[in-house]
Amino acid sequence: MGVRLFEGEPTRCAWANPADPLYLAYHDEEWGVPEYDSRALWEKLVLDGFQAGLAWITILRKREAFRAAFAGFDPEIVARFGEADRARLMADAGIVRSGAKIDAAIRGAQIFLDMREAGEDFSAWMWDLAGGAPLQNRWTDTRQVPAQTPKAVEMAKALKARGFKFCGPVIVYAFMQAVGMVNDHVVTCPCHAKVAALARS
Repeated sequence: MGVRLFEGEPTRCAWANPADPLYLAYHDEEWGVPEYDSRALWEKLVLDGFQAGLAWITILRKREAFRAAFAGFDPEIVARFGEADRARLMADAGIVRSGAKIDAAIRGAQIFLDMREAGEDFSAWMWDLAGGAPLQNRWTDTRQVPAQTPKAVEMAKALKARGFKFCGPVIVYAFMQAVGMVNDHVVTCPCHAKVAALARS
């Protein structure tokens, strides 16, 4: 469930295509809003992994199909997916049918549960890697926004060390932007101030 950030038709970040209501809603209600729920963070990491080599809008349009195919991204269910589930997923035209990415999602669920069993909270671990609090950038133009940062490189290395796949620095930085670990709305976009206020609350 997204957070309604503003009403009306203000000047948004340049990437928010005004002709695409789905993309606008994602920009206005989700992108950059700090997320602290472990399951939701894992879902977004999986979806960003599926995005590798594709445009995010492709995944966004398939997100509900992904949620249906992956049992609402419940790690306990996904971790038990076997060959029949894998075959079902590979036959599902509603999602991205990549065997390697499907395997990575299933393995990621198992790692998530292993961490929880060991007393590690996935959200606390990820936010600690991110620096503990949202970074408030102050870009004036979307062209200034980096594709990756040293912090994203560090997080990608930590994820890979745990066994997660499809989590290189560029994918990880996109994840960090989406879940509000960094505020990369340009300062002229009303979402910048709204997201910053949410981070402080």
